[in-house]
Amino acid sequence: MEKQNGKLEKPSPPLQPSLQISQPPSSLPASPLHKIIMVASIAAGVQFGWALQLSLLTPYVQLLGIPHTYAAYIWLCGPISGMIVQPLVGYYSDRCTSRFGRRRPFIAAGAALVGIAVFLIGFAADLGHASGDPLGKVLKPRAIAVFVVGFWILDVANNMLQGPCRAFLADLSYGNSNRMRTANAAFSFFMAVGNVLGYAAGAYKNLYKMFPFSKTNACDVYCANLKSCFFLSIAFLSTLTIIALILIKEPEAEILTPEKNTDDDTTGQNCCMKVPVFGEIIGALKDLPRAMWFLLLVTALNWVGWFPFLLFDTDWMGKEVYGGIPNEGNLYNIGVHAGSLGLMINSIVLGFTSVAIPYLAKVLGGVKRLWGGVNFLLAICLAMTVVVTKLAESSRHYTTSPDGHEPQTGIKVGALALFGVLGIPQAITFSIPFALASIFSSKSGAGQGLSLGVLNLAIVVPQMFVSVLSGPWDALFGGGNLPAFIVGAIAAAASGIFALTLLPTPPPDAPAKLVAGGLH
Repeated sequence: MEKQNGKLEKPSPPLQPSLQISQPPSSLPASPLHKIIMVASIAAGVQFGWALQLSLLTPYVQLLGIPHTYAAYIWLCGPISGMIVQPLVGYYSDRCTSRFGRRRPFIAAGAALVGIAVFLIGFAADLGHASGDPLGKVLKPRAIAVFVVGFWILDVANNMLQGPCRAFLADLSYGNSNRMRTANAAFSFFMAVGNVLGYAAGAYKNLYKMFPFSKTNACDVYCANLKSCFFLSIAFLSTLTIIALILIKEPEAEILTPEKNTDDDTTGQNCCMKVPVFGEIIGALKDLPRAMWFLLLVTALNWVGWFPFLLFDTDWMGKEVYGGIPNEGNLYNIGVHAGSLGLMINSIVLGFTSVAIPYLAKVLGGVKRLWGGVNFLLAICLAMTVVVTKLAESSRHYTTSPDGHEPQTGIKVGALALFGVLGIPQAITFSIPFALASIFSSKSGAGQGLSLGVLNLAIVVPQMFVSVLSGPWDALFGGGNLPAFIVGAIAAAASGIFALTLLPTPPPDAPAKLVAGGLH
């Protein structure tokens, strides 16, 4: 429904030669909660794969022969694909007129691409060896090439999945701000579920025994475990996606009626219209309300804080905490598995925090105070990695251990506690910015898909910044992970300050008509 002169009128028919944005009337109830939960559950499948990426792939690329200084460059594909793919997918999913729906074709295509990517990553060592790579702990260029291609496809697929899933949830909320917060909290909760399962799989050393064929001459136990984890990942994601796409019908009330091309004799049953996509994105940026610009700033700084730790958390456990060296001895691998255990604890805390977000926001006086406060908590935790590292170094220097100089129990507990506490700010990061974007950007007239794609720019650009600079920056100070963590702590503290001072306070229970018309 359109809003004209203060009255609600019916949207123009599909042949109207302009882009009409229909907004749901305030009397239209949000979809039942069970539908939102089923769509949000796809996040568990997506995050299962992300958890494996974040916990195992940085050590894996070093085992393929890529040094730490250059390992971060592999992760450039994530933010680059996110910067391009998410706005494109968001734009076209807002205007898709397929008989299967607007969001579902992109979600299905993303899940299919995940399967292709998982095969390439899991069998990279085998394909590389079959193409001429030598065995042993040496540089494997062909395996690296296969891995990089698979990694790029996986990031593209994940971006194809997450944006339409969140937009699908916004569609099902019909502009109801409370239901939007609930939907994003559910999405965050299922991300935590996927994280727990993914990190648990990554921490289990004998998972490859479920798939005996996974261990080959070119693929050792660590590689076979990674391969087995990805087998479980694609099965889990496929199951959740198929169930949700078959059982949940997309609502019709918010469909953007696309511009009719008079030179085209088709009936518009496609998702790829010939329109200046990035021109629309630039237009959306130009028309963003001030509140949305402040949200982009806080989000960008927040991710400069987060990404170094997400990139190198298990590597930090293997190197700084356990004192291991990639490709030399087993101590580094033990530390990586301990880091996966820490990430599983992190995800459990994230899940409980996601459920408690409405209560926490009420206690602290609003979502912006909650987000600002947890950003300071993130800064403190990142700074504490220095303390844990120094204690671990001191323990290795002054004591000897028959089990290969593993850190003392207190140091292990301290490191795992940091992972756990970080689950609190991570839950807020995965929920509050997206809920605020749905409210702040509605005045610009952009669809939910495009709006979330614009917010994604504030996530991927900082990730590109960190991916390019973190490796050389760490190498400048000796090759460890702490320098990037310290920069992240400073950025997180700045994000907290700006969240408290710049972000406007959204209404705690904004009615649908206020959300549809923008924040006044």
